[in-house]
Amino acid sequence: MSLNVMLTQELEVKKKLLQECSRLLNLQIKAAKDAMDEAQESANEHQGAIEDKFESFREACQIQRDMYARQLDELMTTMGVLRRINATKLNSEVSPGAVVQTDLQNYFIGVSLGEIKVDGDSFYAISGMSPLYKAMEGKTTGDTFTFRDKEYKILQVF
Repeated sequence: MSLNVMLTQELEVKKKLLQECSRLLNLQIKAAKDAMDEAQESANEHQGAIEDKFESFREACQIQRDMYARQLDELMTTMGVLRRINATKLNSEVSPGAVVQTDLQNYFIGVSLGEIKVDGDSFYAISGMSPLYKAMEGKTTGDTFTFRDKEYKILQVF
């Protein structure tokens, strides 16, 4: 297989990982928006009620709405991090945007979204803030690193 074909395949995997992360985040953003709107509507429906119990219900709805608003803010920040990842850049070392294949698991460094499947392979989307990332940061193909008493060998970084 020529080097160009391999590079194209690797970038294709990275592009698919980015698209899947984006899709999952958009679903979470929509869920948070919907929940926030629902809490706001519940609060508004009880706006006119004078009784104390409705007042505390309305306050509870507002608190819930604020919680979803904070969640939404965090998701939007996460999406911003994801958008800064360049799908056309090959990484030679473990850094944000890299796909890291080890003898134990595969990782996509970007945002924390858990397990993602692309073309039948599993990748764990982890953030650049995670302790696991810190353990492998700056390493390259062939290097090893230890995390939680397990030794990982990096088979490939791209």
